[in-house]
Amino acid sequence: MLKVKLLLPGLVLLGFLTACKQDQPVTTVDLQEFEEYYNPPGFDPGTVEPDSTALVIENIAGPDIVPSPSCLAVSPTGEVFVGVDMIGSLGKEPGKGSIVKLVDSDNDGTYEQHTEFVKVDNPRGIMVVGDQVYVLHTVFSEATGEADRMDLVVFADEDQNGVADGPPSPLIKNICSPESLRSRGTDHSTNGIRMGIDGWIYIAVGDFGFHEAEDRSGKKMTMLGGGIVRVRPDGTEMEVYAHGTRNIYDVAIDPFMNVYTRGNTNDGGGWNIRFIHYVQSGEFGYPSYFKNFTDEIIPALADLGGGSGTGSYFMDDDRWPVQYNHVPMMADWGKSQLYIHRVTMDGPGFTQQDEEFIKLSQITDVDLDGSGRMFLAAWDGAGYKGSPDKGYVVKVVPKDWTYEPFPDLQAATAPDLAELLKAGNSVTRFHAQQELLKRPAAEAAELALEVARDQTQPLSVRVAGVYTYAQAACGDGVEALLELTKEDKMREFALRALTDRKTCLESVPIDPFLSAVHDANPRVQAAAIVGLGRLGRPEAAETLLEISVPASAKAPQPGTEGPHATPNSDIILPHLAVRSLVELDAVDASLEAIGSNPKLALWTLRYLHDPKAVDGLIAAYNDSDNAELKDEILTTVSRLYHEEAPYDGSWWWSTRPDTHGPYYKGITWGSSDKIKDFLVETYEQAGTEKADFFARLNDRHRMEIEELGTATVKEVAEETKINLEAIKNQKGQVGKSSIEDVILAMGEIKGDANKGKEIFTNQGCVACHSLSRNEPMKGPFMGQIGSIMNRDQITESILKPNASISQGFATFLIETNDEKSYVGFVTAESADELTIRDIAGKATQVEKSNIKSREELENSMMPVGLANALSFEELASLVSFLEQQK
Repeated sequence: MLKVKLLLPGLVLLGFLTACKQDQPVTTVDLQEFEEYYNPPGFDPGTVEPDSTALVIENIAGPDIVPSPSCLAVSPTGEVFVGVDMIGSLGKEPGKGSIVKLVDSDNDGTYEQHTEFVKVDNPRGIMVVGDQVYVLHTVFSEATGEADRMDLVVFADEDQNGVADGPPSPLIKNICSPESLRSRGTDHSTNGIRMGIDGWIYIAVGDFGFHEAEDRSGKKMTMLGGGIVRVRPDGTEMEVYAHGTRNIYDVAIDPFMNVYTRGNTNDGGGWNIRFIHYVQSGEFGYPSYFKNFTDEIIPALADLGGGSGTGSYFMDDDRWPVQYNHVPMMADWGKSQLYIHRVTMDGPGFTQQDEEFIKLSQITDVDLDGSGRMFLAAWDGAGYKGSPDKGYVVKVVPKDWTYEPFPDLQAATAPDLAELLKAGNSVTRFHAQQELLKRPAAEAAELALEVARDQTQPLSVRVAGVYTYAQAACGDGVEALLELTKEDKMREFALRALTDRKTCLESVPIDPFLSAVHDANPRVQAAAIVGLGRLGRPEAAETLLEISVPASAKAPQPGTEGPHATPNSDIILPHLAVRSLVELDAVDASLEAIGSNPKLALWTLRYLHDPKAVDGLIAAYNDSDNAELKDEILTTVSRLYHEEAPYDGSWWWSTRPDTHGPYYKGITWGSSDKIKDFLVETYEQAGTEKADFFARLNDRHRMEIEELGTATVKEVAEETKINLEAIKNQKGQVGKSSIEDVILAMGEIKGDANKGKEIFTNQGCVACHSLSRNEPMKGPFMGQIGSIMNRDQITESILKPNASISQGFATFLIETNDEKSYVGFVTAESADELTIRDIAGKATQVEKSNIKSREELENSMMPVGLANALSFEELASLVSFLEQQK
């Protein structure tokens, strides 16, 4: 095994550890270079006018070669691997997917060669490293023909003939919820993959979550809901990186291991999208916290309205103009747009400003090669089930870009590879790192450490050196990484690298992390807090419980939605402290801290379902004479009445989940009776003056303890009575014309949006569609349809409602055990019941235990022909009105 002490001659371990022990937190900060990376001096994005001529965009492959491209990845040398997915997100027939490799052998801009690299169904993520091609895809059962699971696998192409050498090697099996995958398709499933400079593969998990995913070492893991999971490239050490997102499709990773996504929140609420910066171990709240328990989450950086986030990439390439560099780039399928998000450091987090960048029809993915060529995939109207006639791939380069051959990494010496770690683009640094890690470990470590220590190099280069060294040295690299923690600029990254892999922790000391909890640099504090949770040493709890909770950490008022998409850097450190304390199972320390730091202690105890925690909280309540503290203790105790039911993978919360929280499927546990007795007794002793307080606790935490009462008044669903049959049987100009003629007419006739609003009501649209979030949610939400569809798409969806059924608004036939049947949209769903709304607007609640069958119908509930009686002018007015809904 590599002995790192050989790299540090004359260093005595004992003396080093003594010298490096920091009794006092560091009081100096060096963030200038870090901040200027994202916001270069002298550059003001507000003064840069959009310039359509600044980029050269060329179509390199159409639907004849790459129909329905769901994802793509590019090798550093420019070969493009495109995931062809003619099943789409809702299709269920196997045998329609593949990965196609595109090659421009002479780099003249024409991709004259293409091969079918491999047949796979539903390719959702691709990544190319050397002769290895990592793929995340659906596996269908040969016996039943149904979707069986989703796997992360790796194919090899050692002879570089453009075809996989043989069957794949699995890294993670079953990273999905099989029942949801079979019943709905890959929509909301596990999606994009990307490897960071830390050597982990990051996986975007949709809110299907997964049940008993198994990595190559045999480790099994279950996750209810969505988030980010990561695994080593050999398929070991699988772990959750962050949790609480909805339908994220991909991840963007910057050179400093900041992770970003553009993910949807809630179908039933209008497909809003959120741009999120992730901090390791963070909880982002969907669906149980992000409305009513926002004091417990890290909020997103922005709510961006309607859309559908897909591929992501962080641009780090000095060959690109400064206005397009050092920014997360996010594809949005719904808006047919690649966006730039300009981030600005804000304590341990960021703020952002988004702007449009490249328009592309239903864009699905984005990647960059080692020469600076960007590639984008366009779904281009292939529908929810794919199409053999739609889709294409484009190449994008800056106007003055010139081709630079990418070096032959296999032929390079180890020192050559170390020099390439200093490149001005992340693609070269990453691939040079991966090749260097194949060389003898001692040599690779020594060379990487030289790069990490070189203070003349940019911060992004030095961080690449740190993570390359950490991977080569593992546990033997502790001494050198500790030495790097003494430098203000590098402390964050050295601390993160020290605890990055739990298999390399044995000789990592705790003291540098304890002192760094109160470092002058909030990013160092975050790294230390997360690191203490990963170290798993109980003695860290006392220091973690010294972190204060800001005034902004307060629950929203009843009936209001909390700020789940407003940056709040102040909440990040206490949030991370709570996550680490829970990881340490710090019951005793948290109970002890109720007297000194009650906010953080009680926040932690909300998640510790331990009889000792319950007993300690009751004792603390009885011992206190502080009325405010006693109420906070009662709130914490009531939160512990239920716990989340174990997830068995047999169900999903649908596209309109119950978002009340704090549990989706709460169940009682061993101490629930004791909690109930305590609350009822305390309620009875308090008398009527606290009746409202206990009723609200009962409602907020859904305890359903009868003795405590309720403060909630049930809302009555709005009923809309409209005769749609009579409307569709009328014939006018639209009904007598072909769809093509109608769409052409809509391009020429502007219409009157005010009249369109009247038509929206008169033609029965209000029966199935809401325009405001204050209205009951019915069928597809129209309040922001103009930000999701263009004029032609809106027109087509009115004329051909069955052609492209909106995700989340399929028609269901539900039959019950008492011989009743219902047809309509499922507009709300909890663990125990659902609400179905029929074509007339009538809403019915159905107990799930009473459901005998639940079938998704092929056709939309919206009848064909509702616009038939309209003139072209009237339809144009309706379309114009809908276009304005943003």
